[in-house]
Amino acid sequence: MDTQSLQAFIAVADTASFSLAGEQLHLTQPAVSKRIATLEHQTGARLFDRINRRVSLTEAGRLLLPRARQILQLVEDSRRTMSNLSGSVEGSLTLATSHHVGLHRLPPILKAFTQRYPGVDLDLRFLDSEQAYHGVVAGEIELAVVTLSPHPNPQVESVPVWIDQLRFVAAPEHPLTTRGELPLSTLVNYPAVLPGPLTFTRDIVVGSFNRAGLAIDVALSTNYLETLKMMAGIGLGWSVLPESMIDEEIAVLPVSHPPIERRLGYLVHKERTLSNAGRAMIAELEGARVAPVA
Repeated sequence: MDTQSLQAFIAVADTASFSLAGEQLHLTQPAVSKRIATLEHQTGARLFDRINRRVSLTEAGRLLLPRARQILQLVEDSRRTMSNLSGSVEGSLTLATSHHVGLHRLPPILKAFTQRYPGVDLDLRFLDSEQAYHGVVAGEIELAVVTLSPHPNPQVESVPVWIDQLRFVAAPEHPLTTRGELPLSTLVNYPAVLPGPLTFTRDIVVGSFNRAGLAIDVALSTNYLETLKMMAGIGLGWSVLPESMIDEEIAVLPVSHPPIERRLGYLVHKERTLSNAGRAMIAELEGARVAPVA
């Protein structure tokens, strides 16, 4: 099996489309079809069903897909290992980051990195932390700088770099701002605006209430903290935001609860051979790492 045919197979499987796979690989649709036909001849099995313009994996295709990803990952690791022998920091680095981390934490690190290593072709992808996490697990992303999962995958090394202190906030005119010290039980009587239900930050916040036997009334949700701040600031509900985002547009609520924390940091797959560029980026991140409190 040649790697080009495997790349085409994975692209068609991921997009469920020969034309979209061609766009992804910068190939014509006939070229993609030819590579799939070559792979089907090599494997002796039909890999895709094409019914009413709908493309789906056959049983053989479903069996081949994880193995195809592993083969390409091994080839890439071998290439990277050989390239690393030169000691030069160059080539491509696929780096994923969440919007909040990418906007508020990463810029000075990226600036220093690009100035120090101009030979690196940085493929920077802005993704939700959860998407970036899955990309690292699947081997599609070399390094991710995101909100770390409270329940990390054993295949992934999760290294905290920063600690976000999360504060309960609301619009300055919200009824809760006129109260004295607030227990968590008072907050559940008012609607909240929180990150989406499948996000790590939502899990961290909701978990704090669940441990107290409380359920939150979530009126609205979004994965963008800047949008959450706007919604809380105009009175759509109370929310939870990092201290770094709090200004005069929002009021901090005096909640009698230990600060809720979330860890921000980098992810790498434990079995992946990192490129010299990936190692150099980790060195930059380690330089910014906040020492744990004794």
